[in-house]
Amino acid sequence: MDGRLQKAKRYLDERRGERVTLEELASAVGASPFHLQRRFKAAFGVSPRGYQDAYRVESVKSSLRNGRRVADAVFDAGYGSVSRFYEKHHLGMHARAYRARGKGERIRYTTFATALGIVLLAATENGVCAVKLGADAEQLTQLLAGEFSAAELGESPLPELEAQIRSFIAGEGTLARVPVDIRGTVFQRRVWEELRRIPRGETRTYSEIARAIGAPAAVRAVGSACGANPVALVVPCHRAVRTDGGLGGYAWGLPVKQRLLEIEKRRRK
Repeated sequence: MDGRLQKAKRYLDERRGERVTLEELASAVGASPFHLQRRFKAAFGVSPRGYQDAYRVESVKSSLRNGRRVADAVFDAGYGSVSRFYEKHHLGMHARAYRARGKGERIRYTTFATALGIVLLAATENGVCAVKLGADAEQLTQLLAGEFSAAELGESPLPELEAQIRSFIAGEGTLARVPVDIRGTVFQRRVWEELRRIPRGETRTYSEIARAIGAPAAVRAVGSACGANPVALVVPCHRAVRTDGGLGGYAWGLPVKQRLLEIEKRRRK
């Protein structure tokens, strides 16, 4: 990688919490602002400003996880107000809920058997927050409880959402418009949004997804974002494959990924 890009990244890392302009950064590393912007985004998946913003968001999230008051976490990260933070960034759940693994949040969940195995489906009042696949309902429930250990979890039917999931697995429906309530970094959300744009029955390589979000060099990061997807099926990370035609990875097992692709391909004909 170009030494100037690494130097630019170090420059920003050393000034975390400060606002560094593109012109200042370009001058510090001896590059033109235009070329630095373009090459930085290609290498790291975000622009220099986006890189700074992502750090600030992570700083807020880290402070919240450690129990800090929302206002303190937001102001310490350099935002002028709590409303300004919400205006610029969406964590899915509100910051207060994120701070303590869903504290104060009411999450309903259900498990049911399908042709793919057991599906755990969970939702807040704002949308689906988790979809997990496996062979054991109790184990999936434990995973959910670990992620949202301070939330009010209640097993409850979610008939409309369950019907949509069942229809999708049967190859007869789409989940493209199902509302979600999920957390992720700026980069992860860009990847997840792009995955939701892939038509049913089609696939995209990790490289194609990276190019589509304007970060052609961030192929590995795209794969990591797919692995961090909290809502299987709804965000169809199974449609991401390797350039050589291989399946790549899948959090819920390659046989499940293969089965999903076969279902979608068959129904598309």
